This record gives sequence, C-alpha cells and structure tokens, in this order.
Amino acid sequence: MIISSRSNPKVKQARALRRRKTRQQTGLFLVEGIRHVGEAVEAQEARSKETPFGVQVEYILYAPELLTSDFAQKLIDGQSPQGIACYALTADVLESLAGKDNPQGILAVARKDERSLEALNPHNFAWGVALDQPQDPGNVGTVLRSIDAAGASGLILLGNSVDPHHPNAVRASMGALFWYPVVQASFEAFAGWTQKHNYHVYGTSAHGGTDFRKIVRYASPRILLMGSEREGLTPQQASLCDELIRLPMHGRATSLNLGVSTGIFLYEMLARD
Repeated sequence: MIISSRSNPKVKQARALRRRKTRQQTGLFLVEGIRHVGEAVEAQEARSKETPFGVQVEYILYAPELLTSDFAQKLIDGQSPQGIACYALTADVLESLAGKDNPQGILAVARKDERSLEALNPHNFAWGVALDQPQDPGNVGTVLRSIDAAGASGLILLGNSVDPHHPNAVRASMGALFWYPVVQASFEAFAGWTQKHNYHVYGTSAHGGTDFRKIVRYASPRILLMGSEREGLTPQQASLCDELIRLPMHGRATSLNLGVSTGIFLYEMLARD
C-alpha cells in the first residue's frame, strides 16, 4: 500500500519535525537523503549493550517512483529484519516533506542520542570541540564533519545554541551526527566539568597571544573552545582557557567562518598530539 494522503499520521509527524519545538517535545528528528539515512541505519546497527548511546531509527518514508539507486532499494529491503518499518509514499507526498528541490526519495525519522555532559570523561571523550552559542545549523554540521575527519571525540554546545538536529545541521554533518556525542550545557556546567576532569582548554581568539603554529604539543585531554560567531570569547570564557591561540590573517578579513577555522585548528591539534 502506498500512502497518498498528506494527512497520514506518519506524514504529519515527519512534517512537524521541521519545527524545533516538535523535535524537543518528541526527541525525534528528520534524516533526509540516501547517504544520510544509510549512515543512520549503519550507526544504529553498530550500537551494543556496551555502547547503548547513539541514533535510533524509528521508521523510514520513501517514494518508490523517486528511488533510482540500487543501494537505496537494498536499504529499504534490509530494514524489516531489523524491525524498522518502511512506509511507501507517492512522489508528491514525499516531496512535500523534503527540505530541498529534487529529493532523493527517502527520509527517516530518528530518535536523538540523549547523552549529557556528565556522561563524558577523558576515557570516552579524549579531545573535542566546544562551541559557544552557534546560530548557524550548517556550521554545526560542518564542525561535526571535521570532528569525524580529524578523529576527535565529539561536540559540546554551550548556552543558547541552534538545535544540532535541525535538518540543515543533520545534512551538513554528512552522517557524523550519528556517530559522535553531541551534548548541550551551560558555560558554568562546562567550566566545572573541565576542571573536574583536568581538561586543557585551548581558546581561540583574534587577540590570542600564541600563533597556533607555535604550539609544540597540545596536551591531553583537551578541549578546543570556539567563541560565538559574532562576539568571540567572553572574558569569563577566556579566563577558563589554559592558552589563547589565534589564526594569522594575512588579508583584509579579520576572521574565518566558524566551520572553516575549527577544521584548521582540529587538524593542527591532530598533527601536534
């Protein structure tokens, strides 16, 4: 049976998940596209009793007439044994749910990983990134992708942050969201946590005293603390840092995009571990 009504309960729920309020109330979020749904399914399959955290796929919606990929069809066919329901939709109903034109014909509704800051420590979070109040979901997704590429441990979002499960953040993470812990906390809780576990905090600032290339070795465990996209680090945040580092700017620009600069710092930390 193919669902042709936009009033179907599963369709209505998926559409409502474009709103942050609904995501917060239900603990669910949308995953769009073949690669992203495939990553979510693979991450769920990798969960175990020893590592119970991570994404949980609730159900999949797809439009048979839009699916032209053999991988996508195999993905659909393989979910019933895993207990994941797959619902076929007409093309126009699925297109009404998609966040961009020419959708790939598949999306999933998944449950968030509900880890808290208290669940992280130097044994399972050796080094990671903390972002202060990021407002661009694309930047959050890009940072997660860089965390994955550099082999870091995860992401901490401080203060009034954008929702990391916003569809644009999910898309920009290219699946990294499903494999790494992303927790939200106040700066005060974060400061206490870093001191409790003896993290070395490296803050970034255009006015930092140390060129990032001059650091001989980055200590562990460590956190890269990135200030807000508009204001940078506050004096209180800067005082928490063991070192303030900067990127040299040789042109007229005074700063780089948050996602770009975080990626540069992460790779430098990896090289000087």
